[in-house]
Amino acid sequence: MHKGKGMKFVGDSRISAERKPNIPKDYSEYPGRTEAFWPNFLLKEWLAGSVFLVGFMCLTLAHPSPLEGMADPTNAGYIPLPDWYFLFLYELLKYEFASGPFILLGILVIPGLAFGGLLLAPFLDKGPGRRPHQRPIAVGMMLLGLASVIWLTYESASHVDWAQRAEANKPIPPSEVEIDKQDPGYAIYEKNCMTCHGGDLSGGAAAPPLIGIDRSAEEIAKIAREGIGSMPADQFTGSDKELKKLTDFIVSVNKQAK
Repeated sequence: MHKGKGMKFVGDSRISAERKPNIPKDYSEYPGRTEAFWPNFLLKEWLAGSVFLVGFMCLTLAHPSPLEGMADPTNAGYIPLPDWYFLFLYELLKYEFASGPFILLGILVIPGLAFGGLLLAPFLDKGPGRRPHQRPIAVGMMLLGLASVIWLTYESASHVDWAQRAEANKPIPPSEVEIDKQDPGYAIYEKNCMTCHGGDLSGGAAAPPLIGIDRSAEEIAKIAREGIGSMPADQFTGSDKELKKLTDFIVSVNKQAK
């Protein structure tokens, strides 16, 4: 110890006695190669995400997705389709190696390997370069996945007439159909059907709507007597004459909806 210099005390010899300010690393030594995560990199990510979000919102406002009517369990001819971003998985299940006895390959193994490979790609390709030709494994797997999704989506969408499908299954608001409550069949409908199908035939949580159905009076009468799907048999308790009035009423309402 030198005179006039004082004495310094530390609790651990591994800790420097000199306090250094908490200043982030100077990245100016590596121009164009790296940057600080906060705020430089994160701000760029937020800006890119905001531009994409605004563009996506404008697209949905300009071209809203077509909505279909409520699900009708009595319609055996209806073919459900997933949303557009799952169409490639739907198309995959049409191939022999991913359907039938190999269905587990189509719904679990193949998608699991594909998405798992994309997750592992950065760990499999640890090259220091950032250009595509310097990251052959990661870039190759990403291009393969992207090409597969685009091709399968195109193949699935090209076999569907979306305009005709939307027109055939479009929802019909009850307000557009005038319900004649003076019709003799409406009183029978109130007694037998209103609890499940609603006062305006628009359906509910327990039953589908009776507006927009494509069934004859005979088919409706058979369903009322024998039931269908989750609807039990003998739901209608009236006479044959009352059943005739009920079916005529339902058919007349659907004629207005067409």
